[in-house]
Amino acid sequence: VQLQASGGGLVQARGSLILSCVASGNLVSLEIMAWYRQAPGKQRELVTDIRRDGTTNYLESVKGRFTISRNSPEDTVYLLMNNLKPEDTAVYYCAADPPKSFVVDPSYGLDYWGKGTLVTVSS
Repeated sequence: VQLQASGGGLVQARGSLILSCVASGNLVSLEIMAWYRQAPGKQRELVTDIRRDGTTNYLESVKGRFTISRNSPEDTVYLLMNNLKPEDTAVYYCAADPPKSFVVDPSYGLDYWGKGTLVTVSS
């Protein structure tokens, strides 16, 4: 499975961006799709994830500002980011997991990763 993320760029604080991630390859109706980010000098963190049944989870600092959605037949995931803050500046990565026989905690990482897309928020 290959993941291709796009949509990053430079935006002013309080602005908005939409990130997209398209999965291709041997798709088996991916169970989890997620966005992670890594800011300079910091560890990678899980921003948000969405399961095939629509269940979502968000990092506390982005709740109310970011919205994840997915188009399951095409295994495309979107991240709408509103009211961006300078601290949201990071490389954002799309990731995904196939269905498994056990419950996966995305905070530990997923199987498939795309190349990151840089989001820079200026103050």
